[in-house]
Amino acid sequence: MKEHLQHTIKAFIRKGEKYYVAECLEVPVVTQGKTIDEVVANLKEAVELHLEGEDLEEIGLAPNPTLIITMETEPVASVA
Repeated sequence: MKEHLQHTIKAFIRKGEKYYVAECLEVPVVTQGKTIDEVVANLKEAVELHLEGEDLEEIGLAPNPTLIITMETEPVASVA
């Protein structure tokens, strides 16, 4: 058994021209959606499909890793 297995998969969401785009950092998964809820659901499904049948330990992941999502947003201008 490997000594240090990751318990999380990090991803970030950003607003594209037409859709939200989500991309994982540890696994090669990228997806999109029209809404934040849709892109998160698509991301979960894409990660599950990507990891299906994989030996998680072999790719450095602990069993049942958690998905941590960070979202990039535009700054909101304050109104005086």
